Amino acid sequence: MNSPKMMIAAIVGAALLLLGSTSLFLVQENQTALLLRLGKIVDSDFKPGLHVKMPVIQTVERFDKRLQTLDAKPEHFMTREKKFVVVDSYIKWRIDDTAQYYRSTKGSLMTTSRLLGERINAALRDEFGKRTIAEVISGERTQIMDELTRRADENSSDLGVEIVDVRIKRIDFPPEISNRVYERMRTERERVARELRAQGAEAAERVRAGADRQKTEIIASAYRESEEIRGKGDAEAAGIYATAFSGDTEFYAFWRSLKAYRNVFSRGSSMMVLDPDSPFFRYFRNGAGE
Repeated sequence: MNSPKMMIAAIVGAALLLLGSTSLFLVQENQTALLLRLGKIVDSDFKPGLHVKMPVIQTVERFDKRLQTLDAKPEHFMTREKKFVVVDSYIKWRIDDTAQYYRSTKGSLMTTSRLLGERINAALRDEFGKRTIAEVISGERTQIMDELTRRADENSSDLGVEIVDVRIKRIDFPPEISNRVYERMRTERERVARELRAQGAEAAERVRAGADRQKTEIIASAYRESEEIRGKGDAEAAGIYATAFSGDTEFYAFWRSLKAYRNVFSRGSSMMVLDPDSPFFRYFRNGAGE
């Protein structure tokens, strides 16, 4: 008797537990939720915590309400100068109206990304079409991003999302144009380099010519001074010789002869063919040189 009652009680308890679990749902801090009844929105204003729903006929859809990033694919846009640029951008967005977001996109991130991408591209096309390349690259880039954020937020209100920021990561030329631009830049740099080399070579020639001129002038000046010193020395030597010769003529002649003998016979193998009566040997005859 007890066994069937316990079984019934267990079944009833399990049914109540299952009913309770399907009647409750939890919303996290980073989530927003929709309560649907047979696919139609019943309620969308749920705060984080535990909530009650009708089992079976009511379902819950949860979405991430944190800031999302849409990294858009680089697109080609034409500037006011009729030149194409490649723009790489990204979008920061989050769900603002959960019910509207679900009605517009069915909660699909892929659908949301596609719709946002189309609207941002349209806004980018309009903004770039008003400006030149110089303006979009440097002068008005911040202004463009601020205007894009404002317009994108206004145009995306029907999607139930808030556009927090639109940023342009990079603006570049298409590959075929970039190659031509780089080629022109390289040609210009090579021209400037040639001019600088030519100017350097000219300056080097001037420096070299100046150095050669200074070298010639220094050598000439040194040679002139050396000749003057040598002339003065020769004059002083001649004066000394003249003084010595006039003071004792015979001794001076004897000293000069000894010096000549030393220079001639210093090697020991010198041979001279001279007349014995030559004045060169006069001091070999007698002490008086006779």
